[in-house]
Amino acid sequence: MYLMAGLFILSACDHDETYADRRNKERAAINAYIANKKITVITEAQFKANGEKTDTAKNEYVLFESSGVYMQIVNKGCGEKIKNGATVPVLARFDEYNILERPDTAQLTNNSLAYSSLPEKFSVTRSDANYRGTFDETSSLMYNAYQTTAVPAGWLAIFPYINVGRQTKEDEPIAKVNIIVPHSQGQTYASSSVYPCFYRLTIEKGK
Repeated sequence: MYLMAGLFILSACDHDETYADRRNKERAAINAYIANKKITVITEAQFKANGEKTDTAKNEYVLFESSGVYMQIVNKGCGEKIKNGATVPVLARFDEYNILERPDTAQLTNNSLAYSSLPEKFSVTRSDANYRGTFDETSSLMYNAYQTTAVPAGWLAIFPYINVGRQTKEDEPIAKVNIIVPHSQGQTYASSSVYPCFYRLTIEKGK
């Protein structure tokens, strides 16, 4: 049995509150988070013109308009991008924050002493521009918390832009990415309760 660090579940929404109302609350929460964290939002065109980089000194995040996901690449990582047709094992460390309810308190994380030997394990398969991910049921805090093997679409959005490799030298950093994920691209609780999440993710190739 996994321990869940600070997992908070939203209470049921008011029966009079519509889906549109909840979407509006989500958008307001994301906008407030961006303002409070002094995030500079850039377009996909700017991101591509910058060589698919985000300037961390300016706290830049690129907004993917089609999904509503915001991404900051802190480090692209060592190794190479996932090749078309390949399935790659992945190890991840993550912090998950519910932006709507507790934006500064992690509701789920494996960056703790209890999980020091248990990185998140999943596989990612690429088919052209499409990426599919599956959590390992035997070693997944996300699976234990949300009872699905499907990796959230918001997590998968990062893979066209990062390398997935393993360190062979100390000066070869692994990929590190920050993302803001709306409910439509998030885990099952976020999707059903309509709340956005912020994630810190480090990614490397598994064995």
